[in-house]
Parts: sequence; structure tokens; C-alpha cells
Amino acid sequence: MSDRPYTDADLRAEATRQHAFLTEDPDFVGVGEGMEDGPVHSTSTDTAPARTWEELLDPERDGTDAFNAAQRKIHDLINGAANVSAWAVDLGADGLKPEEHQITLKAGDKPIVRIHFAFAPELSDEARDAFVTGVGEVTAHEMQMAYLNGS
Repeated sequence: MSDRPYTDADLRAEATRQHAFLTEDPDFVGVGEGMEDGPVHSTSTDTAPARTWEELLDPERDGTDAFNAAQRKIHDLINGAANVSAWAVDLGADGLKPEEHQITLKAGDKPIVRIHFAFAPELSDEARDAFVTGVGEVTAHEMQMAYLNGS
């Protein structure tokens, strides 16, 4: 019996609650301040690093309409983001690291299912790639069977 009056599940639940709260209503001004030195990845080239939002949209630092419009759109994306707090807390507690690997299934142009992956750091890139490929193949097969059986 533990000498503490709470469980590991209680710790994760509280971390999840607080993580969700911290992302629930982002400060609009804080979003703009965070953008200033943030890179706009699409502006990088082989010979030059990415420009910052401020360099791109507000080089005179006088609050341009273009910068304000981008700030509003980013704020709206944060506000509309899915609450993945429990997933994020569990990944960190389990020592798993999110990957860029993902599988998206679409109906026409509309995504209907998206699978994201997280792996233990010791898994090789080859093992990660093989796992994602295998899941993708099985998922595609099962979706095809469901489609054929539903027709």
C-alpha cells in the first residue's frame, strides 16, 4: 500500500485537466507576440533560412493588417484545435515521442480518419516505417472490405 493518498491515474488526470485548461482560450496578444520571431517555414530556401512572421508581414513593426489577419487566423486555429490533452500527457508519461508519420483516409477531398503515431525513442527509423506501412496496408484493406460489404 502506498503512503500517498492518490494514484498515478489521478496525477495523469490532473495533468490532463491542466493541459486542456492552458490551451482552452489562448491569449490573442500572446499569439501575436509568439509569432514575431517564429519562422514561416515555406519561406526557407537552400541558401536562406525561413523568414519570421514579423519580417514577412510587419518589417516596420507598426502593426500591419496582413500581420493582424494572420494572427487572427492562427488564434482561430488554436481555439478550434482538438483537445488531445490526455493523449499528450499519456505519451509523455509513457516516454513515447510523437512522429510526423500519419495516415489519413479521405472521402473525396474530406479527411474522415487520421491516425497519428508515437514511438519509443529506441525504435529505429526502419521499424517505425515498417509499422506505419503495415498499419496503412491493413487499414486500406479493411476500409475496402467495409466499402464492398456496404455497397
